[in-house]
Amino acid sequence: MRIDGKGLIDRSKPLSFSFDGKSYRGFVGDTVASALLANEVKLMGRSFKYHRPRGALTAGSEEPNALITVGKGAQQDPNVRATVQELYEGLVTRSQNAWPSLDFDVMAINDLAAPFLGAGFYYKTFMWPKKFWEAVYEPIIRNAAGLGALGGATNEDDYERAYSYCDLLVIGAGPTGLMAALTAARSGADVILADEDAIMGGRLNAETGKIGQQPGAAWAAEVLAELGAMDNVRLMTRTTVTGAYDGGMYGALERVNHHTGKRGGGAPMETFWRISTKQAILAAGAIERPVAFRNNDRPGIMTASAVRSYLNRWGVSPGKSVTVFGNNDDAHRTAHDLSAAGVRVAALIDSRHDAVIEGADFPVYTGAQVCNSGGRKELESITIRTTSGEQSIQTDCLAMSGGWNPTVHLTCHMNGRPTWRPDIQAFVPTEGMIPDMTVAGACNGTFSTHGCLQDGLEAAKSALAALGKKPADVALPSAEDAPYTLSPLWAVAGKGRAWLDFQNDVSVKDVKQAATENFRSVEHMKRYTTQGMATDQGKNSNVGALAVLADATGRGIPETGTTTFRPPYSPVAIAAMGAGAQGKGFAPQRFTTSHKASLRMNAPMIEAGLWYRPSYFPKSGETNWRQSCDREVGYVRNAVGVCDVSTLGKIDIQGPDAAALLDFCYTNMFSTLKEGRVRYGLMLREDGYVMDDGTCARLGENHYVMTTTTAAAGLVMRHLDFVTQCLHPEWQVSFTSVTEQWAQFAVAGPKSRELLNRLLDPEVDNENWPFMACGPVKVCGVNGRLFRISFSGEHAYEIAVPARYGAALFDLLVERANQMGGGAYGMEALNVLRIEKGFLTHAEIEGRATAFDIGMQGMMSQKKDFVGKTMAARPGLVDEDRPQLVGLKPVGAVKKLTAGAQLYPQGADAVANNLEGHISSVGFSPDVGTYIGMGFLKRGRDRMGEVIRMVDHVRGLETDVEVCNTVFVDQEGERVRG
Repeated sequence: MRIDGKGLIDRSKPLSFSFDGKSYRGFVGDTVASALLANEVKLMGRSFKYHRPRGALTAGSEEPNALITVGKGAQQDPNVRATVQELYEGLVTRSQNAWPSLDFDVMAINDLAAPFLGAGFYYKTFMWPKKFWEAVYEPIIRNAAGLGALGGATNEDDYERAYSYCDLLVIGAGPTGLMAALTAARSGADVILADEDAIMGGRLNAETGKIGQQPGAAWAAEVLAELGAMDNVRLMTRTTVTGAYDGGMYGALERVNHHTGKRGGGAPMETFWRISTKQAILAAGAIERPVAFRNNDRPGIMTASAVRSYLNRWGVSPGKSVTVFGNNDDAHRTAHDLSAAGVRVAALIDSRHDAVIEGADFPVYTGAQVCNSGGRKELESITIRTTSGEQSIQTDCLAMSGGWNPTVHLTCHMNGRPTWRPDIQAFVPTEGMIPDMTVAGACNGTFSTHGCLQDGLEAAKSALAALGKKPADVALPSAEDAPYTLSPLWAVAGKGRAWLDFQNDVSVKDVKQAATENFRSVEHMKRYTTQGMATDQGKNSNVGALAVLADATGRGIPETGTTTFRPPYSPVAIAAMGAGAQGKGFAPQRFTTSHKASLRMNAPMIEAGLWYRPSYFPKSGETNWRQSCDREVGYVRNAVGVCDVSTLGKIDIQGPDAAALLDFCYTNMFSTLKEGRVRYGLMLREDGYVMDDGTCARLGENHYVMTTTTAAAGLVMRHLDFVTQCLHPEWQVSFTSVTEQWAQFAVAGPKSRELLNRLLDPEVDNENWPFMACGPVKVCGVNGRLFRISFSGEHAYEIAVPARYGAALFDLLVERANQMGGGAYGMEALNVLRIEKGFLTHAEIEGRATAFDIGMQGMMSQKKDFVGKTMAARPGLVDEDRPQLVGLKPVGAVKKLTAGAQLYPQGADAVANNLEGHISSVGFSPDVGTYIGMGFLKRGRDRMGEVIRMVDHVRGLETDVEVCNTVFVDQEGERVRG
């Protein structure tokens, strides 16, 4: 079925591939669909519900029928569109959703049961008898669900994620996108041109029209050569922009090695891009829609543009005798192209009575409609209805066209709705639905080549103006400028099933049935019939189904509306979105810059939020973790210890209203904080309970860095978003998480200043760097920040450098600490140090504690308002009988405390009615010489020195404990200020 002299394939490079175990030949540049059609294979798949025979309907990513499985075993990739999968030598493919074979599918018996399987049958059928659900219905449904299947083995393929930035992102590389990219690039803008196809040019590669004095494909190649040679342009082929998000962010999937067969060895299959752009131009083109008529799903029935694509781009005629059926002038091009290539055109059928068809050397029928087709596993004939009756035409391929739908999907990803244009009988994007995006060309309802070029030029000028750049003088070439005319035809009247959604087997009758049963909302109809819920997301069928629903409900199409378009635009492998997390489970893993060094030091790693942190650093001869922990505590109390605290949330806050934001979010005052100083703060939720605590440093007049606990970093960011977007949107303030941008290390102990002064420029002392001071420093020549704060109660600092220097600085700090009789300390020692000083973590502020409970009611300013102030003053939250934070140490025969143990009065039974509190944190203190802990005890602050009873019901442990001050070491705080 190859046509000599046609196509952009390389016929000098043959390839072999297999489909369902049989070998076939193709060429470099072929897709699986084009190669199969060239080998006269039209049956490529089975439909989901009725298992009807199906062939390729389209030639692009909107394909609903020709879904195949590529590869086998662990590398098995199901639901790949044969129209997108490029050939490579040795490619192994097979059909799916059929058993035992594609040619003979037992499940095709469902087609005979069609009268019982109409719209909503599953809602009505599986309700009774009730006990049948788990025993019969659910197992059958689960077994039948899905199309293709994974291999079941672990997939070792590589996937990547990447980030890119540009002035202008052009989405789609047809005539509109090429003209826009060329204009912007010549004007000096940094441009990314992304297109889902293997070769750029869009419809120009599938048409015979000219631009200027050369074929459209040649003009496209010439423009691409110029763009490819420019340093300010990135051409991204095989890259589908899948979603539009806030702040000029776009998701994009690049198919890197699906066309090569390379796997492993650092060659990723796909890369998921996050592209940040200042301006975007959507030039995604349009999708041709089919016409619904009886049996319009036979293999060999395609859209007219697909037939034209297979002919002009791949040099394949999908049939030996082709019939063209449409309601618009564009369909005529397919007939003329086929005829000019020497393919027999059985007939051109135009549903319009007034259609004008010039230069036809084939039979023409106007005012006629195709009302049925014949054949089973491929098309053999069609029946047409004219004013004089019905007649049959022998044909093995039907090219149908119901008009074009602009590709509006990306413009709706922020909850926007498109606008109906009666002149083209289609939805177009509503202006301004995506900030800083200009829509141009066919996806905006402009269907002539000249109009698309003009749109691309104007869109580029608009984007350049927004970027503050002067547009270059780019000449607009001449091109076809025929008007787009059509007469709407959604479905041909008649008996039998006329298909709308080819993959889910949704017919015109199903949509009408949904309306009859009062599922009149477009969203209800979608779910009741499963219309548009397939892998193609209704790209071919949505508008036709809406038109049928509108007619059935007596409404217009604009009033009926559209369903919600959500990202991704086309299917994306979960492995691509989760690149880097292969085999790591659902939860992301975050590693500090010192992670590798910690592993070299044999530190057991524990999870802290999403981060992995060292528990302790064992030394030779130590037999248990307590020995390591006690040693590390000794480093900090007696010499110097180094701990990676990069996981603490760091939020950079800037703007004229930054101080107002901090005053409103913290209970205490921050607008009075001087530059170069740090203050401890407490933050409440709206209900008055403590949300988080931490420090905030003022680096400049309107520049602050807030520090949060590791666990609450995301929660605090969300809280700041809520305050600035909902409560005070008028504030001029911006903030961003910089947790991963800075590596930060605590250097604590009597020798901490001595260690740092070997690295810092200038050196620090008590006068120029007092307790709670902060500011910029040079660390071995690298710009960094130094904060004199302490989470251990010792003379301490936290030193921060850009993350790329983190690993080197940690190694240097630990090396110097070792020379001074200290070293690295981990989470276990950190926990003991903070309990000795009575410092809090989320073990204490776990969501049920108030500022009154933890003894910080004095931090609740009376001079200003803040989040949670009114609710925190409720009588129940300041009741003296509430559990209050206290220190605890064992005084009974058992010298041990356990976190989570419960507290009872001495002599009382350990039952719920006598419960007076619980222990929140414990640790063995080498300085105190026993276990110590913190907990909440009813009226605790008034019960200092009292002995109470601790009972751990889970571990079977019981002892007497003494209520004491939460500060066990250096109660006067002299060390931290020394």
